[in-house]
Amino acid sequence: MKVLGIETSCDETGAAIYDSERGLLAHVLYTQAALLAKYGGVVPELASRDHIRKTIPLINQVIEEAGLSGNELDAVAYTAGPGLAGALLVGAITGRTLAFGWGIPAVAVHHMEGHLLAAMLETDPPAFPFIALLVSGGHTQLVKVAKVGSYEILGDTLDDAAGEAFDKTARLLGLGYPGGVELAKLADQGRSDRFHFPRPMLDRPGLDFSFSGLKTAASKVISENESSAQADIAASFQAAIVETLVTKCRRALRTTGFERLVIAGGVGANRLLRLQLQSMVQEENAQVYFPRMEFCTDNGAMIAYAGCLRLLSGQQADLAIKVYPRWSLDQLA
Repeated sequence: MKVLGIETSCDETGAAIYDSERGLLAHVLYTQAALLAKYGGVVPELASRDHIRKTIPLINQVIEEAGLSGNELDAVAYTAGPGLAGALLVGAITGRTLAFGWGIPAVAVHHMEGHLLAAMLETDPPAFPFIALLVSGGHTQLVKVAKVGSYEILGDTLDDAAGEAFDKTARLLGLGYPGGVELAKLADQGRSDRFHFPRPMLDRPGLDFSFSGLKTAASKVISENESSAQADIAASFQAAIVETLVTKCRRALRTTGFERLVIAGGVGANRLLRLQLQSMVQEENAQVYFPRMEFCTDNGAMIAYAGCLRLLSGQQADLAIKVYPRWSLDQLA
């Protein structure tokens, strides 16, 4: 089964074709980072309009790169949520319309399920069951994954996600967009022991997260120090988030007794987080799996793959076009 995947949930437009027999045939990605940089973040209306301009050209490109034509595709998968309503509608309308025109089935995919399964695209994918850390701009969750479609949320963020905290603190430091990437670059030049930031919710049991207080603490430190301290502030702030995430992952492994940990989402590309997680799983006699860097951020490949699995199980969307800006993983069948 050859599946076209379409991703338009936020500020990146992705398209890919996944073949159930041959694997990933082609994928392309366009990021709106340059467009949104002057605004310091995502502007939903601008993001939606840019998806309108880019989605069809990218679909044509990925079909050509895969060496196929539209009538050789067997199905279309598109992101239906969670995400920005306008952006989701672009992908949903495009995907459902193409499927109707080609006379093939379509399936609505959960964006975070796509991230969670992205590691399956690697040559050495994790076996089920495993713990997944979904860590991105809008989500920070620990999920118990028994099999595809069987997800139990063990811990969730009570306020800001880790990615939001990175981006908001980067803005306070006057850094460019995307903020988390720029903050990590600046942190490489600083000392992580100069400033002490709280490690939120590590002093209590459980697997939930909270990063709004950490952002507030960063705001206070930034206002009280000269600009020459920015690299040290960035390094100290990054160290606090990474230690919090690693500690909670350790707790999740110990609580469940699982020996496999999968990292997914944009923050999963953070170099310090990867290093410390690799060290932690060695101590716990466990294994950690990361998608390749290009599949940590939003992409069409993960949507094509997740959609293929659901289509093979018999699931498909009806003709109604529905999107879900808020959509919990544990609501999936």
